[in-house]
Amino acid sequence: MTAARKDDREDRLTVCLKYLLFVFNFLFWVGGAAVLGVGIWTLVEKSDYLSLLASSTFVVSAYILILAGGLVVVTGFLGCCAVIREQRSCLSTYFFCLLLIFLIELVAGVLAYVYYQRLSEELKQNLNQTMADNYAQPGREAITLAVDRLQQDFKCCGSNHSHDWMASAYVSSKQAEDRVVPDSCCKTITPRCGRRDHPSNIYKVEGGCITKLEQFLADHLLVIGSVGIGVACLQKRRTTSVHCDLAAEQRCG
Repeated sequence: MTAARKDDREDRLTVCLKYLLFVFNFLFWVGGAAVLGVGIWTLVEKSDYLSLLASSTFVVSAYILILAGGLVVVTGFLGCCAVIREQRSCLSTYFFCLLLIFLIELVAGVLAYVYYQRLSEELKQNLNQTMADNYAQPGREAITLAVDRLQQDFKCCGSNHSHDWMASAYVSSKQAEDRVVPDSCCKTITPRCGRRDHPSNIYKVEGGCITKLEQFLADHLLVIGSVGIGVACLQKRRTTSVHCDLAAEQRCG
């Protein structure tokens, strides 16, 4: 009788652990989907601006999040299958996959945080030169489109000021046709509207486009860093729980 009660108690414990693992795994899968969504959102939302950055750290952080999120989604599905089928060998593999994903997400979050710290300096050093040297130049169509969209979306003109365009290769060329700024600086774009740089005609924002772009990228980097590090820490707790549950189940077995 005692042995029967013991077996019954162990069976109940196994069932509880099974459902507990299933719940943890589902939450883990949801976190992975969130990470994947943030990575994709980062690359899709105003991705044209990425060609204006001198460093690839921003893009790399987003791709790492997408990789981690994709792994989480796949691993989470496999983990659910392993729990339902009670395959302990698969659960052990699942545990090590969780640790790997935790490290990947942590790297993405740290990269985003580090880049956030030096974003302002990088933009100050490179954005003005990038815009002045490459706008409307042969083979630089991506940068030209990025600058036009930047100035229209953020209602700004020039890196720091509209006068920055006076030193650009574009304004100095015959292609400009006496424009003093690109037409994308105009509040209402019409052919050759860039010939007048009066405040009634073009955007004159304090701090120029560099301030607007810095704030936009900083907001994205904060989201990347917060999601990467935050979800990684939550998943680390779940990983520890999974390991403890596996050890308890093995003792019962």
